[in-house]
Amino acid sequence: MTGNNFTEVTFFILSGFANRTELQIRLFLMFLFIYLFTVLGNLGLIVLIKIDSQLHTPMYFFLSNLAFIDIFYSSTVTPKALVNFLSKQKTISFIGCFVQMYFFVGLVCSECFLLGSMAYDRYVAICNPLLYSVVMSQKVCNWLGAMPYTVGFTNSLISICVISSLAFCDISINHFFCDTTALLALSCVDIFSTERVIFVLAGFTVLSSLFIIITTYIAIISAILKIRSAAGRQAFSTCASHLMGVAIFYGSLIFTYLQPDNTSSLTQAQVASVFYTIVIPMLNPLIYSLRNKDVKNALLRVMQRKHFA
Repeated sequence: MTGNNFTEVTFFILSGFANRTELQIRLFLMFLFIYLFTVLGNLGLIVLIKIDSQLHTPMYFFLSNLAFIDIFYSSTVTPKALVNFLSKQKTISFIGCFVQMYFFVGLVCSECFLLGSMAYDRYVAICNPLLYSVVMSQKVCNWLGAMPYTVGFTNSLISICVISSLAFCDISINHFFCDTTALLALSCVDIFSTERVIFVLAGFTVLSSLFIIITTYIAIISAILKIRSAAGRQAFSTCASHLMGVAIFYGSLIFTYLQPDNTSSLTQAQVASVFYTIVIPMLNPLIYSLRNKDVKNALLRVMQRKHFA
């Protein structure tokens, strides 16, 4: 991989955590446990929302979409990482690398905007409860559900186009999956304009969706403070789970992608990315179910029906 012969790159080596050979089995077991819990937890949440008619509301429509995204964006990263933990040749094909990055970036961006849709749903439910069924019609819900995927995968397509056009003079990716910042570090041409494009796309995705969430929650909190009763506290409790998930998810994203110089902090980025690629998809079913009376009641109803059957 020297000279100007950069077009012969056909594969990459995922060298993240490879220098800690004594931890490979432990990492494999940890990732496997978390991944299985993630898939089963989110799939169980989707099934529960599907079979319980009392959960057929806009709020749980968005929650089932969130569970769907968590399953698939975790699945774009974890299975390959599990294979590499037990393999001496931790490789991924050139095409496979960009396919992984396309779906991962697209799904993460989709989750950002879906969290914004969920915040808007809570805003309408609390600030305009009498108009909730009219404002959050099936057509509006479908639009708010489809928009995050459209914007997210458009964002991802642009990222893939600008990064895949670069010349790479190294094949060792200092990460456990094909991430944008890790791939940019392998380029041996000027990447200033590419970095700016990626930074703008990441900034637009994170900051615009976060602006929607913050704005809606300022309105929600203002409305709740005017309700000087237990009903106000109960109304805010329905949003607490969403706020917790938002804080954890956006905190790790901002730390990873919105630093001025990502290439100098790839080790820290690996640790942060483990959190939002592996851990957060596992936590979401717990956050949105253990703190949600409707979900717990629906689970009890399903269990009772099976018991009587």
